[in-house]
Formats: sequence, structure tokens, C-alpha cells
Amino acid sequence: MDSFAPQTGSASAASAVFQLMRDGQARTKAEIAEATSLARSTVSARLDLLLAAGLLMPVGEAASTGGRPPARFAMNTDSYAVLAVDLGASHATVALSDLAGTVLGEATVTSDITEGPAVVLDRVVELANELLSTLGMRSSALAGIGVGVPGPVEHSTGRPANPPIMPGWHGFDIPGYLAAAFPVRVRVDNDVNVMALGEHTAHWPETDDLLYVKVATGIGSGIISNRRLVRGALGTAGDLGHVQVSGRGEDVSCRCGNLGCLEAVAAGPAIAKHLAELDIGVETPRDVVAAVERGEMEAVRAVREAGRAIGSVLATCVSLLNPAVVVVGGSLSATGEYLLAGIREVVYQRSLPLATHQLRIVSSSLHGREAVLGAAAMVLEDVLSPQSVDGLVEQRSRASA
Repeated sequence: MDSFAPQTGSASAASAVFQLMRDGQARTKAEIAEATSLARSTVSARLDLLLAAGLLMPVGEAASTGGRPPARFAMNTDSYAVLAVDLGASHATVALSDLAGTVLGEATVTSDITEGPAVVLDRVVELANELLSTLGMRSSALAGIGVGVPGPVEHSTGRPANPPIMPGWHGFDIPGYLAAAFPVRVRVDNDVNVMALGEHTAHWPETDDLLYVKVATGIGSGIISNRRLVRGALGTAGDLGHVQVSGRGEDVSCRCGNLGCLEAVAAGPAIAKHLAELDIGVETPRDVVAAVERGEMEAVRAVREAGRAIGSVLATCVSLLNPAVVVVGGSLSATGEYLLAGIREVVYQRSLPLATHQLRIVSSSLHGREAVLGAAAMVLEDVLSPQSVDGLVEQRSRASA
């Protein structure tokens, strides 16, 4: 298939026009020339290249001001698709999206991450092929693959780095394994980073600074600063779950080997363990949500107390990062205002007044689809970058010549 690999050459200037057209707005040649400050002849040449590459398409005509009505052009979002993969501890979701990030179809199956990379990724490939077949698409239509995994990732290589709940995955070449089945770009990141991208892209695109917090089996966060995802030097930025919570459960062991970590006192399993001792029918994190929904006061108290513990760590993050919005997601966010109330109580009390003056703390409304949307957004930024578009345009140009 055609490659989105970066190239250099005479076609490189076409990407400037394409980046303008990524907003989805249809434009005439004159409007493109005005927006880019390029000569009409230059715009015409670049449009021809992008049309030949399938990245733009004609979409009718503009109103005439005298003479023949000018043609209008827009991004061809159906020319390629990307595969978005969300791998959790016990599930795998695979989705196909167009170049605008709109999900065309998706499938979720039960999948145990501890089965190891070969078993889990073979399942992903099988799901992807089934999805392509169902949608009547060929694998050659794929431009890239984005993957979120439940553990730390060395982003530059896409290899997991000592993931605590992913035995056998450390250092595994996920991009290489998937590229053997689909020879396209593959980008891999921690699931919470991917979820932050999905939340930001879908609901907060005009917000420069956002903190996404996942509360589930573990606790972590994704940081959007100045509209860019912050990964840190080694990809561990936002790892809230292993910050020690002062004055709460200092003797509670965490799976990381330390004592009193936020995850060990406020994540789903910790809440379930506490409530299991009270004989109210709670054994799992899912039971915690159900108990809150049916109004069990002990469950409500436990969730609100967990929110306070999370808030004690987030208060520092808010003062340090000054986000405009904190979005709480993950399975425990289904407890709604009870969890949020505990978080807000402590954050607004302890953070700097200026940092909380316009701060919003809300639940995600994407209902677990953050990771799929974020995985698509992550790989789209790559395959639609100026360098990648230049490569495709030049390749098509050489082929036609």
C-alpha cells in the first residue's frame, strides 16, 4: 500500500495546504490562496497533488460572482482509516476511524492482559480483520494504528516498561508485532495518556490545559499542557497512583512495593476490600458502584473518603499545573457526584485560590470510549503530519510519473 513515511522533495510544499484543510471547511482556490498567502498558480499545483493522493476532494461549487462558479475542495476523510486499540486488564477494544477521527465501527471482547503479548495481539489482529471485513474495507486502506496499554510505555519505541499488571510484556516490540500484520505506522502509549487525548479531542478541544484522572483498578492521570500531552522524560508523567497519601493508610502495602500509595487506599480494589469486611454484598470494584447506586451508606462513605484521598494528591497537581479542567474517568467515576464531592472538597480547600478560581472538576461523559478516541487521535496526528503527508504525495507523484 502507499506509505505515510516521511520523504523529502518537490512535493513537500503541498502539506501546507493540507494542514489548512484539516479543519473540515470547504474552500475555493481563491480562499486557500488568501489563507496561505500563496499564489493562485501555486495553490492549483498543490491541490492537484493532494487530489491525486486522495487526501482532498471536490465538494461542489461556490456561489458565482460572475462567470463560472468556482469549485470548492475539502479534506477526503474517507480516503484512509486508522485502527484504534484499547487494551485493558480484562478487555480489548478495536475500532476503525476515518481521517477526521469519527469511529466507523468497533468491537470489544473479553481479553486477559496476563495471557501475554502474542496471544493478546493476535486477538487484536483477528478483531481488526473482522472489522475491516464487516465494513467492506481492505487492509490497504489503513494508514496507521494507535494502541493504549494499561502500563508504562517508552513512547519513542512503543515498548512497555516494567508494567506491573502485564507479565511478559516488558520490552516487547508491540509496533513491530502489529506492523508484521499491517505494514503501517504503529504508535503505543499508556492508556491514561491516550484517554486524556480522547477526552481533550472529543469534549475540550478549546481548552489549553486539562488533567484527566482515571480511577479504576489503579489510579493515574494524563496531562494536557498548552494543548500538548506531557509524557515526561521516561513516559511516567502523571503517575498519581504511587504518590504516598499523608495520614492515610501508611501501613497499607501497594503492589509497587511501597506503603501508603494513593492506589492502595483509594482505587477500586482498595474500596472493595474495605467494604467486603462489612458484609454488604461487595467483593469487587463493580460491586462498589452497584452498592453506591442502590444507596448503601457505607459504600457512599467509602467512595467519598476515597475521593478525599485522591483530592489530597490532586490539590498539589492543581497548584503545580494550573489546569482549567480536571476530568475524572475510569470505572469508579460511575459513582458520580459522591466521588467528585470528596475530590472537590479537598482540592478547593488546599489548592491556591488563584488556581481554583475558574477550575472545573467533572466526570467524563464519554462512557469508557476515551481510550479508543484518544488512540485514533494519537496516530492521526502522526499520519497526517506535514512530513507524512509530504511522503504520501511524493510517492503518488512518482508513481503517476
